[in-house]
Amino acid sequence: MMNKFNAYSFNVLNSFSKKYFKTIPLILSVLPLNTALADTGNIASKPTFAVDSVKVKLTEGTNIALTLSPDKKTIVMDLQGTIYSIPFSGGQAKPLTDPMGDCRQPVFSPDGSKIAFQAFWDGNFHIYTVGLNGGTPVQITSGVFDDREPSYSPDGKKMVFSSDRSGNYDVWELDLASGELTQLTKDAANDFFPSYSADGSQIAYVSERTSGPGIYIMDAKGKEKLFLTSKGKLSSPVWHPKEQNIIFNNFDQGKSLLDIAKVDGGDWETLSENTEDVFPFKVAWISETEYLYTSDGLIKKRKLGDKSVSTIPFEVGMTLSHDKYKLKVHDFNSVATNKVMGIRGPVVSPDGNSVAFTALGDMWLLKKGSDKPVQLTNDSFIEIDPAWSADGKQLAYVCDRKGNMDLYVRDMATGNEKLVLNATDNITFPAFSADGSKIAYYQKDPAAFGRYFLKMVELSSNKETVLYAPLFDGSQPSWSADGKFVVISALQPFSSRYREGVSKFLVISTVDKTFKFITPINEKTLSTRGKNGPYWSPDGTKFAFSMDGVLWTVAVDKEGNLLNAPRRLTNELAENPSWTGDSKSIVYMATDVIKKISLADGSVITLPIDLTYKIKQPTGQVVVHAGKLFNGRSKEYLTNVDVIIAGNRIQKIEPHKAGRAGKLIDASKQTVIPGLIEMHTHQTAAAGEQLGRLWLGYGITTIREPGGDPYDVIERKESWASGRRAGPRNFYTGGILDGSRIYYGMNVGNVAGAQLDLELEKAKRLGYDMMKTYVRMPDAMQQRVTVFAHNLGIPVSSHEIYPAMKYGVDAVEHMGATSRRGYSPKLSALNNSYQDVVELLVKSGMNITPTASLQGGLPMLVQKDPDFFANKQFKAFYSEDAIGELKNMTSLRIKNNPAFLSSFGNIQKTVKAMIDQGGHVTPGTDSPIIQPGLSYHAELQSWVDGGISPFETLRSATLFSAEALGVSKDLGTLETGKLADLVIIDGDPLKNIKDVLNVNTVIRNGEIFLIDRLLKKAD
Repeated sequence: MMNKFNAYSFNVLNSFSKKYFKTIPLILSVLPLNTALADTGNIASKPTFAVDSVKVKLTEGTNIALTLSPDKKTIVMDLQGTIYSIPFSGGQAKPLTDPMGDCRQPVFSPDGSKIAFQAFWDGNFHIYTVGLNGGTPVQITSGVFDDREPSYSPDGKKMVFSSDRSGNYDVWELDLASGELTQLTKDAANDFFPSYSADGSQIAYVSERTSGPGIYIMDAKGKEKLFLTSKGKLSSPVWHPKEQNIIFNNFDQGKSLLDIAKVDGGDWETLSENTEDVFPFKVAWISETEYLYTSDGLIKKRKLGDKSVSTIPFEVGMTLSHDKYKLKVHDFNSVATNKVMGIRGPVVSPDGNSVAFTALGDMWLLKKGSDKPVQLTNDSFIEIDPAWSADGKQLAYVCDRKGNMDLYVRDMATGNEKLVLNATDNITFPAFSADGSKIAYYQKDPAAFGRYFLKMVELSSNKETVLYAPLFDGSQPSWSADGKFVVISALQPFSSRYREGVSKFLVISTVDKTFKFITPINEKTLSTRGKNGPYWSPDGTKFAFSMDGVLWTVAVDKEGNLLNAPRRLTNELAENPSWTGDSKSIVYMATDVIKKISLADGSVITLPIDLTYKIKQPTGQVVVHAGKLFNGRSKEYLTNVDVIIAGNRIQKIEPHKAGRAGKLIDASKQTVIPGLIEMHTHQTAAAGEQLGRLWLGYGITTIREPGGDPYDVIERKESWASGRRAGPRNFYTGGILDGSRIYYGMNVGNVAGAQLDLELEKAKRLGYDMMKTYVRMPDAMQQRVTVFAHNLGIPVSSHEIYPAMKYGVDAVEHMGATSRRGYSPKLSALNNSYQDVVELLVKSGMNITPTASLQGGLPMLVQKDPDFFANKQFKAFYSEDAIGELKNMTSLRIKNNPAFLSSFGNIQKTVKAMIDQGGHVTPGTDSPIIQPGLSYHAELQSWVDGGISPFETLRSATLFSAEALGVSKDLGTLETGKLADLVIIDGDPLKNIKDVLNVNTVIRNGEIFLIDRLLKKAD
């Protein structure tokens, strides 16, 4: 069980390197500290970076944990994923680990010779130790599970930790000499944060047991008892060195406190001040009365019975580099004919002679023998998710003709279409049963983002039946040959403590609704959910699915039980598989082409498609007479000027002159501003044609999508760019690159192997504008992604700040949000970000999109401003039900965390501090978790509510956002030569940010959209 880290590295991580990093040497703690994060080697076409360095000094830490040496001379702490030591009196911190391991929650061994901690070097949390003076870490645990929160026994012979090895978090004990593991707790609820008593005879730990959540104690015989319970969230119990007292963190009623209680009952005392921001980690006893803990970004020292507090100062020095690379070139003036890349949801007909798909807003049919597809629909709406009946005579799909995505069936012989279900909420992913009598589908649950009901409808009676609910983000259903089962890909978390898990086959009985999870390879996730399978073969003998980005089949019986090991069919990226009716061939999307593979001999043919579009480029001259013009740079308006637009660009901005040639737009009593840029939204075609109008109606002419099904996103981007549907510019990436565990259906699970190479090549071929990595991707892999992306000239973003910024990651999303640690390195439980976060972000130049509206800004304004919904956009795009949904969501979040709104001001302070100090901050929302468009204006208003000036807010929404996208030469300001993206509004937004909602006219790429047109429903 115990291996020296070097041996581990060269047996496992070196294999990882050979498979993944074919052209860059491994960069992990196998390297000495002074060479970690060194040159990344000879990558093909490696750009020559211009590197500027800046040194930072950190004197505060966000969510730092500490431990104290037995001789009381040394404090060891973690800060931003590195373990440091400092003298007990304070001073300069010395790194004991490299930055690449996300090392957290250190604890000293009883003899003081080493420190144990949890680390993420290989993509799972394991327990490691390192010597007091640093050196080569030693790995204590291994495997595909997460091991966290280590604690030594008093004699140093054993260690307890929490782990999800058993299907939930339990307390495990490790014999350090033999490596023998023993599971101590076995309750179905999560048990974690274990700690030995001073004599080693008892263990305290936190449990989430519904019968009595709280802190439990286990004696030497394994008998458990509930020590105390609380309505709050408890963390990190630690025993008193002599007495039967336990000290712990208690987060309750919007306060994060340090409490102590007697084991045998009696006093429960709060030791910290009510205003403190106590971090949820273990205290360290100095003596029987004195102790250390972390709070308010500092190391604090207190004494029992004494309210006075002192601090122990520390200083962590870091050197950050600014890597400059050649940016991707965007041809915004293109008049060329472009190949359509947004081929959404291709599905082969049962006879194998046709492929139905969505592109450019309509449904198409590619017929055998021709590369020119036939257009099946031609209207203002969008038709998606085509699904054939087994006889090939009908095609089911969903469309927004009546507002929501409703279920239709098309007769392929006559072209007649029938509305099957006019639903109250969106329908997606229909699938015919083999006999054609039923259709399975998803219906959105309006009460929760990403939650659906899996249903079926009997076509003869329109009777609907719920098959499985609730379901998060499942794949398109597929029927067994006898119609008694459906199978989907669905998430199964490793535990209920954290949401991440793997996608597995979920087989559901249509008869009695029983279900079972099945996996072709244990603990390995399938590819992105959506339309990547599993799909039951028409003869009922196999599943086809995508895993590791390639195509597989596996033999199954009639109930969906696996009969043997899966068979790999392709070495290239393969998505969106569909069976021919004879079960002998599969059609799939091979990145940017459609292919067909024969199961008999493995032969592959390409199905060429000749489908093109052109970017809609206006001609002629437009003159906008602006009474006031905010150019995106200056605090002062230009007044009484003409914006002269030729085609899609601003030719000149000059003092007003009557009689100029061209179409005149009189905005002499109005204000003209650059088009707004929404920097964080995840969209889907299921939102319907109104989505593009919504964005423009709110004055947003550019959006950034940091994650989505790439074919869905590209279809949208091409439809908007071609003018097929009205909508903004779109800068996008595909599936979010993740690690061995995932959560969202769009996340791409990556482990050691060739899949990452396939995904990176896909990004290149599909022309991504950025790349996004997620919380379970280890730093070594994220660095590989960053180097590749910069070679393409595109930025990288993630949820991480350090060491991501050290190796060139360009941007970070959210002030807090999801973290693999269970707490954020950027934000405390009370929504505070300390000097380390602000200093690192400001000095590094890393762009942050804080999504303040998501983290309290939108609910705050709903409660604070009675006129918040009083705008024409809300009335056009939302129903009154949206107000109730927002208020219900707010009430629920306050119930779960009373500090949700009361501490939102702390986020506002941090955003303001970063802007005041020169940080690069941009507005975004993470919609549709919260309502698109509406939430963006809540973002802007919440910034101003927090003390940021309207000028600074609008500069971030325009110029800074364009800079973060790498397109500030063309967008973000109103200047000669820039693209004509602008908004005409009534009012004075530099005085009142709410006036930005008073949109009168939008010009995107020189095309004029009057507000009445944008707010009007399509015919």
